[in-house]
Amino acid sequence: MLQNLLALRQIAKRTISTASRRQFENKVPEKQKLFQEDNGIPVHLKGGIADALLYRATMILTVGGMAYAMYELAVASFPKKQD
Repeated sequence: MLQNLLALRQIAKRTISTASRRQFENKVPEKQKLFQEDNGIPVHLKGGIADALLYRATMILTVGGMAYAMYELAVASFPKKQD
């Protein structure tokens, strides 16, 4: 029993340690330069077109949701007449 556990432990260790690892380029200094640049763009939009699209989509959903909530509040505030 102990021998099986030791063998399993060795196999598990080997598969984890021999897994191929992708080397990633460190892009942090480039991003720091980009975000610390004083170019008049707000920090939440400095990431490029994707940030601008996400910002606009968020604003559209926020304003649309607020308008819909106000509409539902207005509908709920006026009770329906019973015939």
